[in-house]
Amino acid sequence: MKSFPLLVFVCVFLASVHLAWTPAEEFPAEIVRFQPYKGNPLFKGTGDVKTWDEKIRERGYILFENGKYYMWYTGYTKSTGEQMKYLGLATSDDGLTWTRHAKNPIHKSLWVEDMCVLKDGATYYMFAESKDDIAHLLTSSDRISWKDEGPIDIRLKNGSPISKGPYGTPSIWKEKGIWYLFYERNDAAVWLATSKDLKVFTNVQDEPVLQCGPEKYDQFAVAMNKIIQYKGLYYAYYHASAFKDWREWSMNVAVSKDLVHWKKYPGNPIIGDDTSSGFPVFDGKQYRFYTMHPDVRLYFPEIKKK
Repeated sequence: MKSFPLLVFVCVFLASVHLAWTPAEEFPAEIVRFQPYKGNPLFKGTGDVKTWDEKIRERGYILFENGKYYMWYTGYTKSTGEQMKYLGLATSDDGLTWTRHAKNPIHKSLWVEDMCVLKDGATYYMFAESKDDIAHLLTSSDRISWKDEGPIDIRLKNGSPISKGPYGTPSIWKEKGIWYLFYERNDAAVWLATSKDLKVFTNVQDEPVLQCGPEKYDQFAVAMNKIIQYKGLYYAYYHASAFKDWREWSMNVAVSKDLVHWKKYPGNPIIGDDTSSGFPVFDGKQYRFYTMHPDVRLYFPEIKKK
């Protein structure tokens, strides 16, 4: 009987440890609850018909490296928008005030939009959507000059090519020598394919890993923007539409333990306001959240009211 208080202590301790990992903690507030920056929008098209980036569109990408922010974005003119979308670069010291690169557009030979960038070793890898929503791989050693490595080769699980048609909004994750490529087809669902050499990507399964619905907020379109790993779990940030004509978009998040099976956040959407193409960026202290379409806006983690 004298050991009973010790037993109680042990049981209470174990219970507290269990409670610390309840399902509610699958979506920590600091990565799902954001509030808009008062200075929005931070960046947008010039509005000048004589410039190549009169307007900007779709998912750009922001990389924070060595204390500086690098933002790749897609620019076009309203009059020639259906003919070519160019790649531009802007930089910032604080992620708030941006300066366009003097040599913009930095890539002219390929239609580039919906890009994501991952640095591996000394090389920057850009996975981007090109004309007709076909995903391409581009590489660079300086963030400015990009070489088009061609369309990404995606195969079904049995090794045969995927069916003809669009496959875009590529999002990439690399772990233990394996490249994980998430892609959408007609924004109807998201698939996952992997590769060890970047030459051929093979579906992990031929069924989507993220689908539309059943909730209304993502009933008609889903496209993945970025994957992060936080406190041992993976988080996918994706944009979605509740409308058949995609007239409005929202930002959402899902969690996974294995990159294949995803659970959507019950509190979705995390950002409405008809913004899309958003993703978190770790600034050295916290995750801040940027949306890129139809202009660039910033959201900071929500401050709890006392």
